[in-house]
Amino acid sequence: MHPDIEPYDHGLLDVGDGHHIYWETCGNPEGKPALVVHGGPGSGAGASWRRYFDPTRYKVVLVDQRNCGRSTPDAAEPTVDLSTNTTAHLIADFEQLRHELSIEKWLLLGASWGATLGLAYAEQHPEAISEIVLFSVTNTSRREVEWVTRDMGRIFPAEWARFRDGVPEDQRDGNLALAYTRLLHDPDPAVREKAARDWCDWEDTHVRTHPGWRPDSAYDDPVFRLRFARLVTHYWAHAAWLEEDVLVRDAGKLAGIPGVLIHGKLDISGPPDIAWRMAQAWPDAELLLVEQEGHGAGGPGTQDLILGALDRFGLRA
Repeated sequence: MHPDIEPYDHGLLDVGDGHHIYWETCGNPEGKPALVVHGGPGSGAGASWRRYFDPTRYKVVLVDQRNCGRSTPDAAEPTVDLSTNTTAHLIADFEQLRHELSIEKWLLLGASWGATLGLAYAEQHPEAISEIVLFSVTNTSRREVEWVTRDMGRIFPAEWARFRDGVPEDQRDGNLALAYTRLLHDPDPAVREKAARDWCDWEDTHVRTHPGWRPDSAYDDPVFRLRFARLVTHYWAHAAWLEEDVLVRDAGKLAGIPGVLIHGKLDISGPPDIAWRMAQAWPDAELLLVEQEGHGAGGPGTQDLILGALDRFGLRA
């Protein structure tokens, strides 16, 4: 990883609907522009993202998506309405920020949910994208949401039973993400807290498929738990407001944009076929599967491939 760096500029951008999104720029002000598309939804763009980029070559833009991180209002506040937080809203926010910062084109780096959002953004605005680097690739399709919230119970049956039983009995055969959303908006804070903990316990379980896995310490924070759980369930309950399989179907719009898709072979919660299908449909994408690694960039193989792709693209005009 590259050395720690601090932002040289930052701000809150008014994107309408009462939302202000936090952004920061790091590295070389005259460097190649790059946008970080963080995961979750709701994880926020932490400082560790900066270290993927050579600070002498890149102008790195980090954004906290609506209702998370340093953006306002905060989804952890139980009265906050999430109805103006959808994939279409986030895409529009990126475009508004790009124009605000006078950037013609930027590279996208995204992971997990950030891969879904990055692909959706790039397919709508290919003229704004120079290259794309994605790891732990997802499309947030209904099929994938069902896989994570139900089928992964075949891998972790006892843990999934506890997760399922966290919702009322009459909702256990339906949309579990939607059932959790209802609990996370309950007026009783004890109901909200239990639902957030149950959801995050399951989040930490279904990625536990590779050697060296460690629990995510972020879930120890009750404010983060509620914020994260409310946003993930909000998006998953609606399959990110995307038509089923649309990201693969429209991958031809990315023709001419070089891409690298990096995916752990032991990522069972987000199976490698998601990245494979995208690579088949996107003519300029390179698929790199990593042995003995799972979801995220915790392993050295995935990190090395991300750094290598960004260093290579950093040399392009």
